[in-house]
Amino acid sequence: MRRERLESMVDTPLLWLAMAGLALLIFVADTVTDLEIAVAVLHVAVVLISVWTGRPRTVLIVGLVCSILTVLSFFMTVRGDTEAGIANSCLSLLAIGATTYLAIRIELADLAVRRAEADLARISRITMLGELTASIAHEVSQPLAAIGASSNAALRWLSASPPNQAEAQHALKRIVEAAERAGEVVERVRRLVRRAPPLREPVDMVDVIDETLALMRGKLRANAIPLRTELLQGPLPVMGDRVQLQQVLLNFITNAIEATVDTKPGDREIAVNTSADDREVSISVTDTGPGLSPQAMEHVFDPFFTTKEDGMGIGLAISRSIIEAHGGSIEANAAAPRGSVFRFTLPLARGRKD
Repeated sequence: MRRERLESMVDTPLLWLAMAGLALLIFVADTVTDLEIAVAVLHVAVVLISVWTGRPRTVLIVGLVCSILTVLSFFMTVRGDTEAGIANSCLSLLAIGATTYLAIRIELADLAVRRAEADLARISRITMLGELTASIAHEVSQPLAAIGASSNAALRWLSASPPNQAEAQHALKRIVEAAERAGEVVERVRRLVRRAPPLREPVDMVDVIDETLALMRGKLRANAIPLRTELLQGPLPVMGDRVQLQQVLLNFITNAIEATVDTKPGDREIAVNTSADDREVSISVTDTGPGLSPQAMEHVFDPFFTTKEDGMGIGLAISRSIIEAHGGSIEANAAAPRGSVFRFTLPLARGRKD
């Protein structure tokens, strides 16, 4: 399980309560024992626990609080040798400071890695959009053409003698509907290229699939590839980032198109299926292309592994990273009688209601 998943599990009020309780327990134990006993060094454990928040600032604050408690405990302790107490307190402060410093350095390095992964995923989306340009242009051109046709119709109805206001009103309504469709296409593209931190919010996978297929229909038609869908009705809610999940599905369908286009026109087909139980939902994309060899199946999700002459080998690797960060699983298998099936599974946000 990836660290992002672990952080989402532990960054809760329970974690803060555990840190506060442990720090208080160590403070009390350090205060009631003799100065010769270096109980305060146990504050290192509190600093290490704070690392699970994934926030360097939090680690720094916890380290400072533990240091203050150590100094305060020294002045409140009345038993034991003072010189030994000073030595133990200095040793404890040194241990707390060193642990805090190293923890912050590790967290900053980990944060840089996560940002680099996010930037790489964004580059992958932009590269994918370059391949989808024709499809997007087609999807936008349709409502624009409808707007033009409905505008001319409205002018003709209004120029009639007498003006046919009812028909003109219908034409204007069609203009509004076509403009909304064009706006939806533009918004889908904006969501894909927008640079924003990953979100964890309720996402309906039915909507994600519908939006993705809307972006891909132009490319499917251009390559004469029929699309077959077997989708469950009703919401399929998961907790995650909508754009990232859409990127995974775009990767699957784009790869399926590139694989299927090499087959005879009559043999081309791509299928998108969904299945779910009470705990998880699975989305699969099946193509009728030449398929992958068993050796390629084993490494298809590895970074920089590709079977394409001009491929970069990052699309499916990023897809695996995204799905695993969402607590799911991803796999590739051979399809019958030919082709490949790529599938990812995600935990449902709540029990599914049919």
